[in-house]
Amino acid sequence: MAASDAHPASVAGDLVIARPEGLYCPPGDFYIDPWRTVARAVITHAHSDHARVGHGHYLAHTDSEGTLRTRLGADINLQTLPYGEAIAHNGVRISLHPAGHVLGSAQVRLEHGGRVWVASGDYKTEPDGTCTPFEPVRCDTFITESTFGLPIYRWPTQAELFAEINDWWRRNADEGRASVLLCYAFGKAQRILHGVDPGIGPIVVHGAVEPLNAVYRAAGVALPPTFRVSDPEVNPQMLKRALVLAPPSAQGTPWIRRFGNYSDAFASGWMQLRGTRRRRGVDRGFVMSDHADWPGLQKAIAGTGAERVFVTHGSVAILVRWLTENGLEAQGFKTEYGDEDVADQGDAKPVAGPDAAALDPPVADAAS
Repeated sequence: MAASDAHPASVAGDLVIARPEGLYCPPGDFYIDPWRTVARAVITHAHSDHARVGHGHYLAHTDSEGTLRTRLGADINLQTLPYGEAIAHNGVRISLHPAGHVLGSAQVRLEHGGRVWVASGDYKTEPDGTCTPFEPVRCDTFITESTFGLPIYRWPTQAELFAEINDWWRRNADEGRASVLLCYAFGKAQRILHGVDPGIGPIVVHGAVEPLNAVYRAAGVALPPTFRVSDPEVNPQMLKRALVLAPPSAQGTPWIRRFGNYSDAFASGWMQLRGTRRRRGVDRGFVMSDHADWPGLQKAIAGTGAERVFVTHGSVAILVRWLTENGLEAQGFKTEYGDEDVADQGDAKPVAGPDAAALDPPVADAAS
């Protein structure tokens, strides 16, 4: 790689640098969530802006296996690790730690030459019952997302959120109309299923949601029974009381219109902003995100004890300035990660990949 390809924030000896392919660990010769084809990729989670088709070898958390194989292909060259267990590759000690974003989401801890770096991937700090909660990992340098890195973003509690959703669904059911809730098919849909009151009525899910429900159930996450509209027991009377979960891409399609008289809503952190619900053209907006809000970002960064922070996708400049003003060395990494609510409706993003050997076997003890 030519010197001009390196990110200006990177310095000689950094454990992670930005390259055109993605975030690269030079001593380990592997990438974290690369967006171009590489031989070896450590994957933080299975959302398609972080996990792409075509890499030679994948390393991810054990609970990501189902979602990765569902989305990228059953035959991908995938190696998995439980949380806290370490492997050594080219002298770099690698371990995965809970990120609290979606099932199997992981922070990547790297240790080499007495230095410890952690790449967060996407994360949130409030437990939701569908994935292992976020755990701060002590490190010298922390690479954090900043999707919602503005002070305006402050999420309601789980209890407040689901009280709002249940009240909306119950009112619609009492008035004989379906409640169509548009939400991301992986992660958000399962959070909603886990949190709503299934006693209000039947729950119908879009075809993009059900395969991921199966992965969550197989991992031991408790979800209520769900139906597809094509199931023989589903009838028009059922649909008048139903909660319908569908990805945003289904909005305005014949699939949605079959529910006749319905009320629709959108679940996203972007619903915090005035005007977003109007632009989406829905009746209700629920503020719900699988990313950390502003206080969550602050809490997570402080919990690492890091003196140096790199900020990736989102409100990079704002968070970097806040961190700098609070005494930390902070800089941005330019990446190609996005927001799954907008950019990703379930299809994996392809890249062409070479063959690659697996990472080395686990070492005997687990990383802290």
